[in-house]
Amino acid sequence: MILLVLADKRASLRKGAAVKPRALFAEFFGTMLLVFFGVGTATLTFGFKITGTSRSAGVVATALAFGLVVLVLVYGLGAISGCHINPAITMGFLAARKITLVDAVSYWAAQVVGGIAGAAILFGIFSSSPIYRVQLQGLGTDGYGKNSMILANAAGAFFAEIILTAVFVFVILAVTRRASNALVAGLVIGLCLTLVHIIGIPIDGTSVNPARSIGPALFVGGEALSQLWVFIFAPLIGGALSAFLFQFLYPEGEEEATIAPAPEESPN
Repeated sequence: MILLVLADKRASLRKGAAVKPRALFAEFFGTMLLVFFGVGTATLTFGFKITGTSRSAGVVATALAFGLVVLVLVYGLGAISGCHINPAITMGFLAARKITLVDAVSYWAAQVVGGIAGAAILFGIFSSSPIYRVQLQGLGTDGYGKNSMILANAAGAFFAEIILTAVFVFVILAVTRRASNALVAGLVIGLCLTLVHIIGIPIDGTSVNPARSIGPALFVGGEALSQLWVFIFAPLIGGALSAFLFQFLYPEGEEEATIAPAPEESPN
């Protein structure tokens, strides 16, 4: 989900070089898989209740599903497109001036189409079950009010999404600022997304990703569709805010902090 792209790829994006078709396909494909595994697990645990009546088990299973699929995809697709697979992450990189507007729009289009494709595949698979009714089991949509475990209202969901997305995208920007972090970046990002979901699922289902929310809402319709605005605008705002926080804590041209010991001075 991140620009685990190396320095030369970042430079080409800033210079305005056209995004390669395979990079856009990677964004489409990655977002599709994110929705398939993450939203699929959410539907199985909360819709079909395969974990029984335990909401805690459903929260943990769904959080792990989102975190693990992102961890895997970062290493699998990072070198091709940066593996954003999330419009909020692309917004963060755009606001941090690490990607051009033209490339960001291309990524957004690929991600939204990928999210819809993933939801369509899930809907087709679940529809093969004689006990599936979209009105009953849903499709892992996000929501507020009566669609929230804690009955959080629209304002609560909106601010929760801004905060959770800002934290998530900030961690991504911070951990990918050095090419030397590439080996551990995927693990950090996956764990961060898992953490975000553990607290966010009871509040509003957790979006932090407009593409993840758009696809399922289109198939469920009704309130899922009417409440979708929260899960489009709030994550994008959070993604943009993360860039300002990143630039404040890591100013360009300033030497980065390190945990390495200072070199010993040689005696004169």
